[in-house]
Amino acid sequence: MPVRGAAQLSRRIRQKKRLLEAEELGSDRHGAPTPSPTEPRLGKPASLGPQRSVYFSSPKSHSARLGSEFFDQPAISLARAFLGQVLVRRLDDGTELRGRIVETEAYVGPEDEAAHSRGGRQTPRNRGMFMKPGTLYVYVIYGMYFCMNVSSRGDGACVLLRALEPLGGLETMRQLRSTLRKGTVGRALKDRELCSGPSKLCQALAIDKSFDQRDLAADTAVWMERSAPGTREPVVVAAARVGIGQAGEWAQKPLRFYVQGSPWVSVVDRAAEQNTQSGPAVSVCAHESF
Repeated sequence: MPVRGAAQLSRRIRQKKRLLEAEELGSDRHGAPTPSPTEPRLGKPASLGPQRSVYFSSPKSHSARLGSEFFDQPAISLARAFLGQVLVRRLDDGTELRGRIVETEAYVGPEDEAAHSRGGRQTPRNRGMFMKPGTLYVYVIYGMYFCMNVSSRGDGACVLLRALEPLGGLETMRQLRSTLRKGTVGRALKDRELCSGPSKLCQALAIDKSFDQRDLAADTAVWMERSAPGTREPVVVAAARVGIGQAGEWAQKPLRFYVQGSPWVSVVDRAAEQNTQSGPAVSVCAHESF
């Protein structure tokens, strides 16, 4: 091609390119005309999806996640170690619900007459109790409520999570509890009622049977984080477990642990608190625990 013809072709290409660029500046990415300065324009929302605080959504928060080694301890020591740690539940839309553990119960294995593994029996229902430490064992009670346990060291041993102090996502918890709870329809739940019982906390965190046998150290929808640095060591009350009257001498063993003075605890045992050397007994009424 002659040099002159090539130069003309090159100029035409540049002109066409500038024309296309000018047209592109006059429209948005989907080809709609750009509104004039006097016309309102709806921009993209500042944030897509649920909003979380910088503290809760920061990488440092997730680095505090407890790993398998934390759960690998006997049920009694694990039940006490859970107090003050933070349980986190991430919903499908990304919303994170958080609660500080304030009450637990230990079930020590086949010799424990109150445990589902008593006598060493294994069934499809209680298989999570015999899996590696940190495995969730979720079961149904009264045909409609769920309870969440975490397996510990030793076959058939686990820890029941009984109560949480809600820390984040309280309104979502309230909605979930109001939707799922039976009775008292129309009454707004108080904060202290959201997670003050093993089945209440399952409702508040949208925990159901589908969470059975999940690994708490690896799951993306539920996990546990270490308490914030500088958190004061709680005074721990050891009391009898709740609702196991048919377990003989095991019904009286002090295998329930809770933070003394916490208003979020499901049931207060004043006699046990009097036996606790650190701090006086507190006056908190016991209330429904499921």
